[in-house]
This record gives sequence, C-alpha cells and structure tokens, in this order.
Amino acid sequence: MLTIDAVLSDRGSKYAVSGAPARDRAEVDGLLKGLKKKKKFAKATHNTWAILPSDGPPLKGDDGEAGAGMVILRMLERAELHDHLIIVTRWYGGTKLGGDRFRRVQDCVEAYLEARGSMGG
Repeated sequence: MLTIDAVLSDRGSKYAVSGAPARDRAEVDGLLKGLKKKKKFAKATHNTWAILPSDGPPLKGDDGEAGAGMVILRMLERAELHDHLIIVTRWYGGTKLGGDRFRRVQDCVEAYLEARGSMGG
C-alpha cells in the first residue's frame, strides 16, 4: 500500500492518503484493517474511501465524513482508475471546514494520483 503521510493541513485538521490495488469489498476491508493496524491511522477521525471495480458497482465509505467517499469515487471515474482503492484519512483539528473539506479530499486524491503516476503505475 502506498501511503502519503501529512499531505496537507487546514485549520488544524491533518490529512494523509493511501491506496492499493483492490477488486472487491473483501479486499477493501482487508486493506482498511491493515491501515488501521498503524496506531496513528486507527486514531484518525475519518478514513474515507472509494473503489471503482471493473466488474461490479462502485463502492465507497464516508466513515462519518458525509459525501467524502463520493468525491473520491468521482475522481477515480475521471482518472479511469479501476480496481484501485484510495483512502483519505483526516485527523480533525477542532475547526469545521464546511465545503472546504471536499477540496482537501480532492487535494489528497490528486497528490496520490500524481505520486502513483510518478512511480510508473
């Protein structure tokens, strides 16, 4: 799993992004479980995620951050990235971000896609 820690911070909230190949909900659950074995990620306020399987319906999870999974899913669709899980992690900093939280999720996914592209795959 590729994890980019400390992608950005906004008004006290800190963000990270992770991802790995995955084809179905069972693989998603396994990858989420593996990420949360790291104490830091287990203590995160939100681990939002999405995956665009090539042979099934899109899957997403908001983990309490309403709408964030859909933001990730739309970006996966635009990038035409199938069978790949992206997880955006947020540690809440005490100040509500309103609609900016969706821009931060987008920033994280963009950082992940750029890093993944620079790795050749």
